[in-house]
Amino acid sequence: MHLSSMVVSRDWQEISVLECILGSLQINVTVEREPQRALSLIGKSKIDALILDCDLNGTSQFLRELPGLDKEPKPLPLMLMGASGYMQDLDETGALFAFQKPISVEQALRTLSAARNLIVDGRLRYQPAGIALSVGVKLRGDQPCHAQLVNLSQGGMQIHTAAVISGPGSLQVVLQLPGSKGGLNLQAEVVWKDEQGNTGLRFVRMARPQQRALQLWLAQQFLAN
Repeated sequence: MHLSSMVVSRDWQEISVLECILGSLQINVTVEREPQRALSLIGKSKIDALILDCDLNGTSQFLRELPGLDKEPKPLPLMLMGASGYMQDLDETGALFAFQKPISVEQALRTLSAARNLIVDGRLRYQPAGIALSVGVKLRGDQPCHAQLVNLSQGGMQIHTAAVISGPGSLQVVLQLPGSKGGLNLQAEVVWKDEQGNTGLRFVRMARPQQRALQLWLAQQFLAN
């Protein structure tokens, strides 16, 4: 699965450097010359990362309005670029990284690689992987039962059972991931449920080896799609 980015700039020399490196990192690039048009597009499109040229007129207003956009589950990573002495304080803008013009290839590669790692980690943490799989669940005091796994992320899962799970509390979940050598035995808690047998679970305790196994499996599914 390719990630997506937007570069808001009119500086085609810097854009060409960024496009080359973003492409090598399997990140698609949209270039927008007008900050206000970029704001409108961000609100309607799936953008994983944003690079803003602070030398453009209108960027101050852009930065004021950007936090008000409805981006779920978390704000998109923001990177700034600009001439020396023009860059604003990163703490004030919420930006994670900054480029100083002229952008060096080495700096851009290092920075964008780090940004990509953050984006992928966020995707794995917050974007569930849909999968049809049977799992074993047991609520304390109840008999074990089988459930259908609806989706799975690093933080939890959604399951579907024939009967509504009786109540809040700690659940034991036994899960065998396709292609993995061993099963996962996880502790989770009920976050939400409905009358149709759907239940949202959050993992509360996970041994380091199991956490690593789940993370690697989710990464494989992400890269394969």
